[in-house]
Amino acid sequence: MAKPLYRLQRFLRRTQLFLLFLGVAYIMAGSVLLLQRASLVVTQRAATSPPLPSLPSLSSPPLVLELGMQPGRAGVYGARRIMTRGQGFQSGSMLDDRTGARWLMSRNLEIRHLRRRWFHSLMTEKDMSQVERSIPRRKVSHKGTYIGCFLDSSKERALKGSVSYDFRKMTSTMCQETCSESGYQFAGLEYGSECYCGNRVTSLRVREEECNVDCKGEKHSPCGGVGRLSVFKVEEVLPGQRRYRNVFYRGCFREPENITSAALVHLLQPNLTTQACVGACMNKEFPLALLGSKDCLCGFATPDLSLHQPADEKRCSQTNITESLVLSSTLQSFYRVYQTPVQDSRCVEKKFLPEKSSSLVALSSFPGAGNTWVRHLIELATGYYTGSYYFDGTLFNRGFKGEKDYWKSGRTICVKTHESGRSEIEMYDSVVLLVRNPYRSLMAEFNRKCAGHLGYASDQHWKSKEWPEFVSSYATWWASHVLDWLHFGRRVLVVHFEELQVALVPQLRFIVSFLNSTVTEDRLLCAESNQDGHFKRSGVRRPAFDPFTPDMRGLIDGLIRTVDQALRDSNHTGLPLEYLPR
Repeated sequence: MAKPLYRLQRFLRRTQLFLLFLGVAYIMAGSVLLLQRASLVVTQRAATSPPLPSLPSLSSPPLVLELGMQPGRAGVYGARRIMTRGQGFQSGSMLDDRTGARWLMSRNLEIRHLRRRWFHSLMTEKDMSQVERSIPRRKVSHKGTYIGCFLDSSKERALKGSVSYDFRKMTSTMCQETCSESGYQFAGLEYGSECYCGNRVTSLRVREEECNVDCKGEKHSPCGGVGRLSVFKVEEVLPGQRRYRNVFYRGCFREPENITSAALVHLLQPNLTTQACVGACMNKEFPLALLGSKDCLCGFATPDLSLHQPADEKRCSQTNITESLVLSSTLQSFYRVYQTPVQDSRCVEKKFLPEKSSSLVALSSFPGAGNTWVRHLIELATGYYTGSYYFDGTLFNRGFKGEKDYWKSGRTICVKTHESGRSEIEMYDSVVLLVRNPYRSLMAEFNRKCAGHLGYASDQHWKSKEWPEFVSSYATWWASHVLDWLHFGRRVLVVHFEELQVALVPQLRFIVSFLNSTVTEDRLLCAESNQDGHFKRSGVRRPAFDPFTPDMRGLIDGLIRTVDQALRDSNHTGLPLEYLPR
Protein backbone atom coordinates (compact mmCIF):
# COMPACT_ATOMS: atom_id res chain seq x y z
CA MET A 1 0.00 0.00 0.00
CA ALA A 2 2.88 2.34 0.80
CA LYS A 3 4.45 1.93 -2.65
CA PRO A 4 1.39 3.17 -4.63
CA LEU A 5 1.02 6.13 -2.25
CA TYR A 6 4.69 7.02 -2.73
CA ARG A 7 4.29 6.94 -6.53
CA LEU A 8 1.19 9.12 -6.32
CA GLN A 9 3.04 11.62 -4.14
CA ARG A 10 5.94 11.84 -6.63
CA PHE A 11 3.50 12.32 -9.51
CA LEU A 12 1.75 15.21 -7.74
CA ARG A 13 5.06 16.91 -6.98
CA ARG A 14 6.08 16.68 -10.63
CA THR A 15 2.68 18.04 -11.70
CA GLN A 16 3.07 21.08 -9.45
CA LEU A 17 6.47 21.86 -10.96
CA PHE A 18 5.09 21.34 -14.45
CA LEU A 19 2.17 23.74 -13.86
CA LEU A 20 4.52 26.30 -12.35
CA PHE A 21 6.75 26.06 -15.40
CA LEU A 22 3.75 26.55 -17.73
CA GLY A 23 2.63 29.63 -15.78
CA VAL A 24 6.07 31.24 -15.97
CA ALA A 25 6.33 30.47 -19.68
CA TYR A 26 2.90 32.00 -20.31
CA ILE A 27 3.84 35.22 -18.53
CA MET A 28 7.14 35.47 -20.38
CA ALA A 29 5.45 34.87 -23.75
CA GLY A 30 2.97 37.68 -23.03
CA SER A 31 5.78 40.06 -22.15
CA VAL A 32 7.64 39.20 -25.34
CA LEU A 33 4.56 39.92 -27.45
CA LEU A 34 4.03 43.30 -25.77
CA LEU A 35 7.65 44.30 -26.33
CA GLN A 36 7.95 42.81 -29.82
CA ARG A 37 7.32 46.10 -31.60
CA ALA A 38 9.93 48.06 -29.65
CA SER A 39 12.46 45.24 -29.88
CA LEU A 40 11.97 44.99 -33.65
CA VAL A 41 12.68 48.68 -34.05
CA VAL A 42 15.91 48.54 -32.04
CA THR A 43 17.07 45.39 -33.86
CA GLN A 44 16.41 46.93 -37.25
CA ARG A 45 18.33 50.02 -36.27
CA ALA A 46 21.35 48.01 -35.26
CA ALA A 47 21.28 46.06 -38.52
CA THR A 48 20.56 48.76 -41.05
CA SER A 49 21.74 52.14 -39.75
CA PRO A 50 24.52 53.36 -42.06
CA PRO A 51 27.64 55.09 -40.82
CA LEU A 52 26.80 58.77 -40.90
CA PRO A 53 28.59 61.79 -39.46
CA SER A 54 27.45 62.54 -35.95
CA LEU A 55 26.68 65.73 -34.08
CA PRO A 56 29.17 67.83 -32.22
CA SER A 57 29.58 66.69 -28.63
CA LEU A 58 26.51 67.60 -26.63
CA SER A 59 25.06 66.61 -23.32
CA SER A 60 21.89 64.54 -23.26
CA PRO A 61 19.43 63.08 -20.75
CA PRO A 62 21.61 59.99 -20.02
CA LEU A 63 24.66 60.58 -17.87
CA VAL A 64 27.19 59.74 -20.58
CA LEU A 65 26.88 60.34 -24.30
CA GLU A 66 29.35 58.72 -26.66
CA LEU A 67 29.37 59.92 -30.24
CA GLY A 68 31.53 58.50 -32.98
CA MET A 69 32.69 60.91 -35.63
CA GLN A 70 32.58 59.38 -39.09
CA PRO A 71 33.72 60.59 -42.50
CA GLY A 72 31.62 63.56 -43.52
CA ARG A 73 30.36 64.50 -46.90
CA ALA A 74 33.27 66.89 -47.18
CA GLY A 75 35.77 64.16 -46.27
CA VAL A 76 36.41 65.37 -42.73
CA TYR A 77 37.16 62.92 -39.89
CA GLY A 78 36.62 63.82 -36.27
CA ALA A 79 37.81 62.42 -32.98
CA ARG A 80 35.74 60.19 -30.70
CA ARG A 81 34.45 62.13 -27.71
CA ILE A 82 32.66 61.46 -24.45
CA MET A 83 30.63 64.17 -22.74
CA THR A 84 28.76 64.13 -19.43
CA ARG A 85 25.95 66.31 -18.16
CA GLY A 86 28.29 68.47 -16.16
CA GLN A 87 30.09 69.76 -19.24
CA GLY A 88 27.08 71.77 -20.43
CA PHE A 89 27.33 73.88 -23.55
CA GLN A 90 30.84 74.62 -24.81
CA SER A 91 32.27 76.43 -27.75
CA GLY A 92 32.74 73.07 -29.42
CA SER A 93 28.96 72.86 -29.74
CA MET A 94 28.95 75.24 -32.65
CA LEU A 95 28.85 73.67 -36.08
CA ASP A 96 32.00 73.97 -38.09
CA ASP A 97 31.08 76.00 -41.19
CA ARG A 98 34.20 74.78 -42.98
CA THR A 99 32.77 71.28 -43.33
CA GLY A 100 29.43 72.39 -44.85
CA ALA A 101 26.12 70.65 -44.05
CA ARG A 102 26.72 67.30 -42.37
CA TRP A 103 24.23 64.55 -41.57
CA LEU A 104 23.35 64.69 -37.90
CA MET A 105 22.74 61.31 -36.31
CA SER A 106 23.63 59.67 -33.02
CA ARG A 107 25.60 56.42 -33.43
CA ASN A 108 24.89 55.14 -29.94
CA LEU A 109 21.85 52.82 -30.07
CA GLU A 110 21.47 52.77 -26.32
CA ILE A 111 21.24 56.55 -26.10
CA ARG A 112 18.76 56.71 -28.98
CA HIS A 113 16.62 54.07 -27.29
CA LEU A 114 16.73 55.95 -23.98
CA ARG A 115 15.85 59.18 -25.76
CA ARG A 116 12.78 57.53 -27.33
CA ARG A 117 11.70 56.15 -23.96
CA TRP A 118 12.23 59.58 -22.38
CA PHE A 119 10.11 61.31 -24.99
CA HIS A 120 7.30 58.79 -25.15
CA SER A 121 6.92 58.37 -21.41
CA LEU A 122 3.34 59.46 -20.82
CA MET A 123 2.13 60.87 -17.54
CA THR A 124 0.26 58.52 -15.24
CA GLU A 125 -3.41 58.95 -14.51
CA LYS A 126 -2.48 60.51 -11.16
CA ASP A 127 -0.15 63.03 -12.83
CA MET A 128 -2.76 63.85 -15.44
CA SER A 129 -5.38 64.50 -12.79
CA GLN A 130 -2.96 66.81 -10.95
CA VAL A 131 -2.26 68.74 -14.16
CA GLU A 132 -5.94 69.04 -14.96
CA ARG A 133 -6.67 70.27 -11.43
CA SER A 134 -3.97 72.94 -11.83
CA ILE A 135 -5.67 74.36 -14.95
CA PRO A 136 -8.19 76.98 -13.83
CA ARG A 137 -11.76 76.10 -14.74
CA ARG A 138 -14.88 78.23 -14.62
CA LYS A 139 -17.20 77.08 -11.90
CA VAL A 140 -20.50 77.18 -13.78
CA SER A 141 -23.51 75.32 -12.46
CA HIS A 142 -25.89 74.37 -15.23
CA LYS A 143 -29.51 73.62 -14.53
CA GLY A 144 -30.53 72.64 -18.01
CA THR A 145 -33.84 70.93 -18.62
CA TYR A 146 -33.79 67.32 -19.80
CA ILE A 147 -35.88 67.08 -22.98
CA GLY A 148 -35.77 63.37 -23.78
CA CYS A 149 -34.19 60.60 -25.85
CA PHE A 150 -33.98 61.07 -29.63
CA LEU A 151 -32.85 59.17 -32.71
CA ASP A 152 -29.44 60.06 -34.14
CA SER A 153 -27.28 58.78 -37.00
CA SER A 154 -24.17 59.87 -38.88
CA LYS A 155 -26.27 60.54 -41.99
CA GLU A 156 -28.98 62.55 -40.24
CA ARG A 157 -27.90 64.26 -37.03
CA ALA A 158 -30.54 65.29 -34.50
CA LEU A 159 -28.42 68.33 -33.59
CA LYS A 160 -26.50 69.80 -36.51
CA GLY A 161 -24.16 72.18 -34.68
CA SER A 162 -20.76 71.54 -33.15
CA VAL A 163 -19.34 68.19 -32.03
CA SER A 164 -16.87 67.40 -29.24
CA TYR A 165 -15.62 64.25 -27.53
CA ASP A 166 -14.23 63.13 -24.21
CA PHE A 167 -13.97 59.34 -23.95
CA ARG A 168 -12.88 59.50 -20.30
CA LYS A 169 -14.64 62.32 -18.44
CA MET A 170 -17.74 63.39 -20.36
CA THR A 171 -20.62 64.66 -18.19
CA SER A 172 -23.93 66.32 -18.96
CA THR A 173 -22.71 69.53 -17.30
CA MET A 174 -19.55 69.56 -19.42
CA CYS A 175 -21.55 69.13 -22.62
CA GLN A 176 -24.07 71.82 -21.65
CA GLU A 177 -21.27 74.25 -20.83
CA THR A 178 -19.60 73.59 -24.18
CA CYS A 179 -22.84 74.20 -26.09
CA SER A 180 -23.72 77.28 -24.03
CA GLU A 181 -20.34 78.91 -24.69
CA SER A 182 -20.83 78.29 -28.42
CA GLY A 183 -24.24 79.95 -28.40
CA TYR A 184 -26.42 76.85 -28.81
CA GLN A 185 -29.75 76.21 -27.10
CA PHE A 186 -29.63 72.39 -27.00
CA ALA A 187 -26.98 69.92 -25.87
CA GLY A 188 -27.11 66.21 -26.70
CA LEU A 189 -24.98 63.32 -25.44
CA GLU A 190 -24.46 60.03 -27.25
CA TYR A 191 -22.79 56.76 -26.25
CA GLY A 192 -21.47 58.22 -23.00
CA SER A 193 -18.72 60.33 -24.55
CA GLU A 194 -19.96 62.36 -27.55
CA CYS A 195 -21.43 65.85 -27.22
CA TYR A 196 -23.55 67.46 -29.95
CA CYS A 197 -24.93 71.00 -29.99
CA GLY A 198 -27.64 72.74 -31.97
CA ASN A 199 -30.56 75.14 -31.92
CA ARG A 200 -33.13 72.71 -33.33
CA VAL A 201 -33.82 69.02 -32.69
CA THR A 202 -34.60 67.51 -36.09
CA SER A 203 -35.21 63.82 -35.30
CA LEU A 204 -37.94 61.73 -33.69
CA ARG A 205 -38.27 61.09 -29.99
CA VAL A 206 -37.95 57.48 -28.76
CA ARG A 207 -38.50 55.61 -25.49
CA GLU A 208 -36.37 56.70 -22.53
CA GLU A 209 -35.14 53.12 -22.03
CA GLU A 210 -33.17 53.36 -25.28
CA CYS A 211 -30.85 56.02 -23.80
CA ASN A 212 -29.26 53.47 -21.47
CA VAL A 213 -25.56 54.44 -21.43
CA ASP A 214 -24.09 56.35 -18.48
CA CYS A 215 -21.74 59.28 -18.99
CA LYS A 216 -18.05 58.31 -18.86
CA GLY A 217 -17.39 60.83 -16.11
CA GLU A 218 -20.70 60.69 -14.26
CA LYS A 219 -22.39 57.47 -13.24
CA HIS A 220 -26.20 57.18 -13.27
CA SER A 221 -26.49 60.17 -15.61
CA PRO A 222 -28.09 59.55 -19.06
CA CYS A 223 -25.66 60.00 -21.92
CA GLY A 224 -27.59 58.53 -24.84
CA GLY A 225 -26.89 55.14 -26.34
CA VAL A 226 -26.03 53.55 -29.67
CA GLY A 227 -27.65 55.87 -32.22
CA ARG A 228 -29.57 57.57 -29.40
CA LEU A 229 -29.17 61.11 -28.08
CA SER A 230 -30.01 62.40 -24.58
CA VAL A 231 -31.02 66.02 -25.21
CA PHE A 232 -30.94 68.90 -22.70
CA LYS A 233 -32.29 72.45 -23.06
CA VAL A 234 -29.39 74.65 -22.01
CA GLU A 235 -30.18 77.32 -19.46
CA GLU A 236 -28.11 80.46 -19.89
CA VAL A 237 -26.45 81.48 -16.66
CA LEU A 238 -25.85 85.10 -17.64
CA PRO A 239 -28.23 86.09 -20.44
CA GLY A 240 -26.84 88.78 -22.72
CA GLN A 241 -23.23 88.10 -21.76
CA ARG A 242 -22.31 84.45 -22.24
CA ARG A 243 -23.86 84.19 -25.69
CA TYR A 244 -21.57 86.81 -27.20
CA ARG A 245 -18.29 86.30 -25.36
CA ASN A 246 -16.76 84.25 -28.23
CA VAL A 247 -17.71 86.49 -31.16
CA PHE A 248 -14.74 87.68 -33.24
CA TYR A 249 -14.58 90.52 -35.74
CA ARG A 250 -13.12 89.30 -39.06
CA GLY A 251 -12.97 92.66 -40.87
CA CYS A 252 -14.68 94.75 -43.52
CA PHE A 253 -15.55 92.93 -46.76
CA ARG A 254 -17.24 93.74 -50.04
CA GLU A 255 -20.67 92.26 -50.62
CA PRO A 256 -20.50 89.21 -52.95
CA GLU A 257 -21.78 89.89 -56.45
CA ASN A 258 -24.16 86.95 -56.19
CA ILE A 259 -25.58 86.55 -52.70
CA THR A 260 -27.33 83.31 -53.67
CA SER A 261 -24.11 81.63 -54.83
CA ALA A 262 -22.43 82.78 -51.64
CA ALA A 263 -25.08 80.84 -49.67
CA LEU A 264 -26.07 83.89 -47.64
CA VAL A 265 -29.42 84.27 -45.85
CA HIS A 266 -30.87 87.79 -45.86
CA LEU A 267 -32.42 89.03 -42.61
CA LEU A 268 -34.36 92.27 -42.21
CA GLN A 269 -34.89 93.48 -38.66
CA PRO A 270 -36.01 96.82 -37.16
CA ASN A 271 -33.51 98.67 -34.97
CA LEU A 272 -30.70 96.47 -36.26
CA THR A 273 -27.64 96.26 -34.00
CA THR A 274 -24.50 94.14 -34.01
CA GLN A 275 -25.84 92.08 -31.12
CA ALA A 276 -29.18 91.52 -32.86
CA CYS A 277 -27.55 90.45 -36.13
CA VAL A 278 -25.09 88.08 -34.44
CA GLY A 279 -27.85 86.63 -32.26
CA ALA A 280 -30.13 86.02 -35.23
CA CYS A 281 -27.36 84.22 -37.16
CA MET A 282 -26.48 82.11 -34.12
CA ASN A 283 -30.11 81.05 -33.74
CA LYS A 284 -30.09 79.90 -37.37
CA GLU A 285 -26.77 78.04 -36.76
CA PHE A 286 -24.57 80.10 -39.09
CA PRO A 287 -20.90 80.73 -38.27
CA LEU A 288 -20.77 84.13 -40.02
CA ALA A 289 -22.82 87.29 -39.43
CA LEU A 290 -22.52 90.17 -41.95
CA LEU A 291 -23.78 93.52 -40.71
CA GLY A 292 -24.59 96.22 -43.28
CA SER A 293 -26.05 99.69 -42.99
CA LYS A 294 -29.62 98.44 -42.77
CA ASP A 295 -29.56 94.67 -43.24
CA CYS A 296 -27.98 91.50 -41.89
CA LEU A 297 -26.67 88.47 -43.79
CA CYS A 298 -25.89 85.04 -42.34
CA GLY A 299 -23.90 82.25 -43.95
CA PHE A 300 -20.69 80.28 -44.38
CA ALA A 301 -17.31 81.05 -45.89
CA THR A 302 -17.46 80.15 -49.60
CA PRO A 303 -15.28 80.81 -52.68
CA ASP A 304 -17.42 83.94 -53.28
CA LEU A 305 -16.88 85.03 -49.67
CA SER A 306 -13.54 83.53 -48.66
CA LEU A 307 -12.62 86.35 -46.23
CA HIS A 308 -9.07 86.39 -47.58
CA GLN A 309 -9.12 89.93 -49.02
CA PRO A 310 -10.51 92.45 -46.51
CA ALA A 311 -11.33 95.98 -47.63
CA ASP A 312 -10.29 99.24 -46.00
CA GLU A 313 -12.06 99.71 -42.66
CA LYS A 314 -13.18 103.16 -43.80
CA ARG A 315 -15.50 101.43 -46.25
CA CYS A 316 -17.55 100.13 -43.35
CA SER A 317 -17.60 103.36 -41.33
CA GLN A 318 -21.00 104.84 -40.66
CA THR A 319 -20.04 108.16 -42.28
CA ASN A 320 -18.93 106.48 -45.51
CA ILE A 321 -22.07 104.35 -45.63
CA THR A 322 -24.28 107.39 -45.28
CA GLU A 323 -22.40 109.26 -48.00
CA SER A 324 -22.62 106.24 -50.32
CA LEU A 325 -26.36 105.98 -49.88
CA VAL A 326 -26.78 109.68 -50.67
CA LEU A 327 -24.53 109.63 -53.74
CA SER A 328 -25.86 106.51 -55.41
CA SER A 329 -28.00 103.57 -54.52
CA THR A 330 -26.11 101.41 -57.03
CA LEU A 331 -22.77 101.47 -55.19
CA GLN A 332 -21.72 98.05 -53.95
CA SER A 333 -22.21 97.57 -50.22
CA PHE A 334 -19.62 96.65 -47.63
CA TYR A 335 -20.28 94.55 -44.55
CA ARG A 336 -18.71 94.11 -41.16
CA VAL A 337 -18.16 90.35 -40.79
CA TYR A 338 -18.29 88.63 -37.40
CA GLN A 339 -17.32 85.03 -36.58
CA THR A 340 -19.98 83.62 -34.26
CA PRO A 341 -19.31 80.84 -31.73
CA VAL A 342 -21.32 78.46 -33.93
CA GLN A 343 -19.13 75.75 -35.45
CA ASP A 344 -19.11 75.33 -39.21
CA SER A 345 -20.77 71.92 -39.45
CA ARG A 346 -19.92 71.20 -43.10
CA CYS A 347 -16.72 69.33 -42.22
CA VAL A 348 -17.27 67.77 -38.80
CA GLU A 349 -18.17 64.23 -39.94
CA LYS A 350 -15.19 61.87 -40.12
CA LYS A 351 -14.69 58.18 -40.84
CA PHE A 352 -12.04 55.57 -41.61
CA LEU A 353 -11.05 54.95 -45.23
CA PRO A 354 -13.69 52.80 -46.96
CA GLU A 355 -10.97 50.68 -48.59
CA LYS A 356 -7.58 49.72 -47.20
CA SER A 357 -4.87 51.98 -48.61
CA SER A 358 -1.99 50.29 -50.40
CA SER A 359 0.47 53.08 -49.53
CA LEU A 360 1.59 54.17 -46.08
CA VAL A 361 1.94 57.94 -45.65
CA ALA A 362 3.70 59.44 -42.65
CA LEU A 363 2.94 62.79 -41.03
CA SER A 364 6.33 63.28 -39.47
CA SER A 365 7.55 66.10 -37.27
CA PHE A 366 9.79 66.89 -34.37
CA PRO A 367 7.82 66.90 -31.09
CA GLY A 368 6.20 70.29 -30.45
CA ALA A 369 6.06 71.18 -34.15
CA GLY A 370 2.25 71.16 -34.38
CA ASN A 371 1.61 67.57 -35.50
CA THR A 372 -1.69 67.35 -33.57
CA TRP A 373 -2.93 70.62 -35.08
CA VAL A 374 -2.09 69.49 -38.63
CA ARG A 375 -3.82 66.14 -38.00
CA HIS A 376 -6.90 68.11 -36.94
CA LEU A 377 -6.77 70.14 -40.17
CA ILE A 378 -6.28 67.05 -42.37
CA GLU A 379 -9.23 65.28 -40.75
CA LEU A 380 -11.45 68.35 -41.26
CA ALA A 381 -10.39 68.80 -44.90
CA THR A 382 -10.54 65.15 -46.00
CA GLY A 383 -13.16 63.72 -43.63
CA TYR A 384 -10.88 60.75 -42.82
CA TYR A 385 -9.19 59.87 -39.55
CA THR A 386 -5.43 60.08 -39.13
CA GLY A 387 -3.49 57.33 -37.38
CA SER A 388 -0.51 57.29 -35.04
CA TYR A 389 2.62 55.19 -34.57
CA TYR A 390 2.01 55.61 -30.83
CA PHE A 391 -1.07 55.52 -28.65
CA ASP A 392 -1.89 58.73 -26.77
CA GLY A 393 -4.93 58.20 -24.57
CA THR A 394 -5.39 61.96 -24.11
CA LEU A 395 -5.75 62.54 -27.86
CA PHE A 396 -8.06 59.54 -28.24
CA ASN A 397 -10.26 60.89 -25.46
CA ARG A 398 -10.51 64.20 -27.33
CA GLY A 399 -11.76 62.68 -30.57
CA PHE A 400 -8.77 61.32 -32.51
CA LYS A 401 -10.33 57.90 -33.06
CA GLY A 402 -7.51 56.77 -35.34
CA GLU A 403 -5.20 56.90 -32.32
CA LYS A 404 -6.32 53.40 -31.28
CA ASP A 405 -6.16 51.92 -34.77
CA TYR A 406 -3.12 49.82 -35.70
CA TRP A 407 -0.81 52.18 -37.54
CA LYS A 408 -0.30 49.75 -40.46
CA SER A 409 -4.00 48.97 -40.88
CA GLY A 410 -4.34 51.17 -43.99
CA ARG A 411 -7.61 52.59 -42.67
CA THR A 412 -6.23 56.08 -41.91
CA ILE A 413 -5.18 58.71 -44.43
CA CYS A 414 -1.77 59.28 -42.81
CA VAL A 415 0.15 58.21 -39.69
CA LYS A 416 1.70 60.48 -37.09
CA THR A 417 5.31 59.71 -36.20
CA HIS A 418 8.30 61.39 -34.57
CA GLU A 419 10.74 58.61 -35.49
CA SER A 420 13.74 59.35 -37.68
CA GLY A 421 15.83 56.19 -37.97
CA ARG A 422 16.48 54.76 -41.43
CA SER A 423 14.51 51.56 -40.84
CA GLU A 424 11.50 53.53 -39.53
CA ILE A 425 11.61 55.97 -42.45
CA GLU A 426 11.83 53.25 -45.10
CA MET A 427 8.61 51.67 -43.80
CA TYR A 428 6.65 54.56 -45.36
CA ASP A 429 5.99 55.18 -49.05
CA SER A 430 5.81 58.97 -48.64
CA VAL A 431 5.87 61.62 -45.92
CA VAL A 432 4.45 65.04 -45.10
CA LEU A 433 7.44 66.50 -43.25
CA LEU A 434 6.31 69.27 -40.88
CA VAL A 435 9.03 71.73 -39.81
CA ARG A 436 8.67 74.45 -37.17
CA ASN A 437 10.97 77.07 -35.66
CA PRO A 438 13.13 75.08 -33.19
CA TYR A 439 12.84 77.77 -30.52
CA ARG A 440 9.05 77.46 -30.52
CA SER A 441 9.13 73.68 -30.93
CA LEU A 442 11.40 73.20 -27.93
CA MET A 443 9.22 75.41 -25.74
CA ALA A 444 6.01 73.72 -26.91
CA GLU A 445 7.36 70.23 -26.21
CA PHE A 446 8.71 71.26 -22.81
CA ASN A 447 5.27 72.67 -21.96
CA ARG A 448 3.70 69.34 -22.96
CA LYS A 449 6.12 67.35 -20.85
CA CYS A 450 5.54 69.50 -17.78
CA ALA A 451 1.79 70.23 -18.07
CA GLY A 452 0.16 68.11 -20.77
CA HIS A 453 -1.18 68.98 -24.22
CA LEU A 454 -3.00 72.17 -23.13
CA GLY A 455 -0.94 73.33 -20.15
CA TYR A 456 2.11 75.50 -19.57
CA ALA A 457 5.35 74.88 -17.70
CA SER A 458 5.89 77.06 -14.63
CA ASP A 459 8.84 79.40 -14.10
CA GLN A 460 10.28 76.83 -11.68
CA HIS A 461 10.38 74.29 -14.51
CA TRP A 462 12.19 76.72 -16.81
CA LYS A 463 14.77 77.48 -14.08
CA SER A 464 15.38 73.82 -13.24
CA LYS A 465 18.38 71.84 -14.49
CA GLU A 466 16.03 69.71 -16.60
CA TRP A 467 15.56 72.56 -19.12
CA PRO A 468 19.27 72.84 -20.18
CA GLU A 469 19.49 69.05 -20.46
CA PHE A 470 16.32 69.03 -22.53
CA VAL A 471 17.66 71.67 -24.94
CA SER A 472 21.07 70.04 -25.33
CA SER A 473 19.48 66.75 -26.41
CA TYR A 474 16.35 67.86 -28.25
CA ALA A 475 17.91 70.68 -30.29
CA THR A 476 20.15 68.19 -32.08
CA TRP A 477 17.18 65.87 -32.51
CA TRP A 478 15.28 68.68 -34.25
CA ALA A 479 18.04 68.91 -36.87
CA SER A 480 18.69 65.18 -37.28
CA HIS A 481 14.97 64.51 -37.69
CA VAL A 482 14.70 66.77 -40.74
CA LEU A 483 17.98 65.64 -42.26
CA ASP A 484 17.21 61.93 -41.88
CA TRP A 485 13.81 62.23 -43.61
CA LEU A 486 15.33 64.28 -46.43
CA HIS A 487 18.03 61.66 -46.90
CA PHE A 488 16.02 58.42 -46.59
CA GLY A 489 12.46 59.51 -47.46
CA ARG A 490 11.16 58.21 -50.80
CA ARG A 491 8.65 60.97 -51.53
CA VAL A 492 8.77 64.06 -49.32
CA LEU A 493 6.50 67.10 -49.03
CA VAL A 494 8.02 69.73 -46.73
CA VAL A 495 5.48 71.93 -44.93
CA HIS A 496 6.59 74.87 -42.79
CA PHE A 497 4.37 75.40 -39.76
CA GLU A 498 4.62 79.19 -40.00
CA GLU A 499 3.58 79.25 -43.67
CA LEU A 500 0.60 77.04 -42.85
CA GLN A 501 -0.49 79.57 -40.23
CA VAL A 502 -0.27 82.49 -42.64
CA ALA A 503 -1.77 80.84 -45.75
CA LEU A 504 -3.78 77.94 -44.40
CA VAL A 505 -6.04 77.16 -47.36
CA PRO A 506 -3.32 77.08 -50.10
CA GLN A 507 -0.96 75.04 -47.90
CA LEU A 508 -3.72 72.65 -46.85
CA ARG A 509 -4.67 72.23 -50.51
CA PHE A 510 -1.08 71.08 -51.26
CA ILE A 511 -1.18 68.60 -48.37
CA VAL A 512 -4.54 67.14 -49.42
CA SER A 513 -3.36 66.78 -53.01
CA PHE A 514 -0.18 65.04 -51.81
CA LEU A 515 -2.39 62.59 -49.88
CA ASN A 516 -4.24 61.75 -53.14
CA SER A 517 -7.51 63.04 -51.73
CA THR A 518 -10.05 65.25 -53.50
CA VAL A 519 -11.90 67.90 -51.53
CA THR A 520 -14.10 70.86 -52.38
CA GLU A 521 -13.14 74.46 -51.81
CA ASP A 522 -16.04 74.77 -49.36
CA ARG A 523 -14.57 71.99 -47.23
CA LEU A 524 -11.17 73.69 -47.16
CA LEU A 525 -12.79 76.95 -46.06
CA CYS A 526 -14.73 75.02 -43.42
CA ALA A 527 -11.45 73.59 -42.11
CA GLU A 528 -10.04 77.12 -41.96
CA SER A 529 -13.09 78.29 -40.03
CA ASN A 530 -12.68 75.46 -37.48
CA GLN A 531 -8.88 75.49 -37.43
CA ASP A 532 -8.40 75.96 -33.68
CA GLY A 533 -10.45 72.96 -32.54
CA HIS A 534 -10.12 71.82 -28.93
CA PHE A 535 -6.36 71.13 -28.95
CA LYS A 536 -4.84 74.59 -28.81
CA ARG A 537 -3.33 76.13 -25.70
CA SER A 538 -5.36 79.14 -24.60
CA GLY A 539 -3.52 82.43 -25.02
CA VAL A 540 0.24 82.97 -25.23
CA ARG A 541 1.95 82.35 -21.91
CA ARG A 542 5.70 82.71 -21.84
CA PRO A 543 8.13 82.53 -18.92
CA ALA A 544 8.93 85.84 -17.21
CA PHE A 545 12.51 85.63 -18.53
CA ASP A 546 14.32 84.44 -21.65
CA PRO A 547 14.90 80.69 -21.07
CA PHE A 548 17.52 80.45 -23.84
CA THR A 549 21.09 81.24 -22.80
CA PRO A 550 23.65 82.60 -25.32
CA ASP A 551 25.25 79.16 -25.58
CA MET A 552 21.89 77.56 -26.29
CA ARG A 553 21.21 80.14 -29.01
CA GLY A 554 24.62 79.55 -30.55
CA LEU A 555 23.92 75.83 -30.79
CA ILE A 556 20.38 76.24 -32.18
CA ASP A 557 21.36 78.93 -34.70
CA GLY A 558 24.09 76.68 -36.08
CA LEU A 559 21.60 73.83 -36.48
CA ILE A 560 19.15 76.15 -38.23
CA ARG A 561 21.77 77.09 -40.84
CA THR A 562 22.62 73.43 -41.43
CA VAL A 563 18.98 72.41 -41.95
CA ASP A 564 18.30 75.42 -44.15
CA GLN A 565 21.18 74.52 -46.47
CA ALA A 566 20.14 70.84 -46.56
CA LEU A 567 16.60 71.81 -47.60
CA ARG A 568 17.92 73.97 -50.43
CA ASP A 569 20.33 71.26 -51.57
CA SER A 570 17.34 68.87 -51.77
CA ASN A 571 15.39 71.28 -54.02
CA HIS A 572 13.00 72.28 -51.23
CA THR A 573 12.16 75.74 -49.96
CA GLY A 574 14.58 76.94 -47.29
CA LEU A 575 13.53 77.77 -43.76
CA PRO A 576 11.43 80.94 -43.22
CA LEU A 577 13.43 84.10 -42.54
CA GLU A 578 12.01 84.47 -39.04
CA TYR A 579 13.94 81.42 -37.83
CA LEU A 580 17.20 83.31 -37.78
CA PRO A 581 18.42 86.85 -38.58
CA ARG A 582 20.12 86.58 -41.98
